[in-house]
Amino acid sequence: MQYSLWQSGAMDTAHQNPPQDAATSQGPESTQDRNGTDHALLLSGNQVFRLAHKVSDAFNSVRIQVAKRWKFVPQTIAYQGYGSTTQIRVLGRVLMTQKPLPGSKAETEAQNGNQNVRGWRAFTGVPLQFTDVEITIGDVVTHVRADRGGLIDTEVAVELSPGWHTAVLRAEGTEPVEAPIQVIAPDVKFGIVSDIDDTVMVTALPRPFLALWNTFVLSERARMATPGMAVLMDRLIIEHPDAPVIYLSTGPWNAAPTLARFLNRNMYPKGALLLTDWGLTQDRWFRSGQDHKHRNLERLGKEFPDMRWLLIGDNGQHDEAIYSGFAQENPDKVAAIAIRQLSMSESVFAGGHSEDGDHSASKVPWIYSPDGAGMAKQLTTLNLL
Repeated sequence: MQYSLWQSGAMDTAHQNPPQDAATSQGPESTQDRNGTDHALLLSGNQVFRLAHKVSDAFNSVRIQVAKRWKFVPQTIAYQGYGSTTQIRVLGRVLMTQKPLPGSKAETEAQNGNQNVRGWRAFTGVPLQFTDVEITIGDVVTHVRADRGGLIDTEVAVELSPGWHTAVLRAEGTEPVEAPIQVIAPDVKFGIVSDIDDTVMVTALPRPFLALWNTFVLSERARMATPGMAVLMDRLIIEHPDAPVIYLSTGPWNAAPTLARFLNRNMYPKGALLLTDWGLTQDRWFRSGQDHKHRNLERLGKEFPDMRWLLIGDNGQHDEAIYSGFAQENPDKVAAIAIRQLSMSESVFAGGHSEDGDHSASKVPWIYSPDGAGMAKQLTTLNLL
């Protein structure tokens, strides 16, 4: 049986306790000020985050017990991965979720990718923390452990031919799930990285509420594709048939199945989703979206050192700064930067727009347009179309 973003098997969940920290945990700091006041109860920043993680883990354990009572079942979700002929990146997640009843309309829609549900349902799943997972691709077997959010994001060294392959993710007592992997040939020198919100998908809402509305409230079919962007992406793939497509967004992994269906329904090319996991990090209360994008661009630059990327984003707030920084540090890795210009109303909703600025320092061509058709014309003059 084959599995994808929307089909997964049951899983035995024995790994709810996080691995012990290598460093020895330290107690509260004990100092006195000039007045002799004892500050023994003061906690360092690291200790505060350790405590926060313990509280979060305990809360997640309670959620798992509640999910079991509600007949949730453990499942694995496999995401599309990518890689070179010597190393691949495998992505997936293990959760406890509601499973459609056999033969029900919900099961049929799930299998066909035709759901029209509110986004909040994607957040009813409970992550199975630190679950051991076996990954098999070809003759290579690798054992990894999901992170605190149940996410699997790992590299596997393996010799593969260019094209599409399948990685099988398996945990003890579960059915296998299959993750499609696009292996890029060494002679491919052009790739595409695209943002999602306000770039390929439009929702005119105030930026502070955009992610919450898109994720929790909006029906899947209420999302609108940016005019001309799907056609532009299709033309780029026709011109560069083996080019990898990476959708790099600050959206949460919970929304990955919904985003994948949106992209497929609006005829965008297949591509790996690189999303983020909302919540605590080792030193932050919330993950940094800018840091997430910067780190993944740097990673792509190292994984494909000879690749030149077309970076597509919008001028809502941060894409220009992120892309400009990457281009200045790696001018040989950027073919062009294409920025979608938001309309006046979209700009207001987005909290303003970033200034175009002086991009001459990087010597990388920049183009601006409100839609895909305008971008296509300018990319043609750059011989990228």
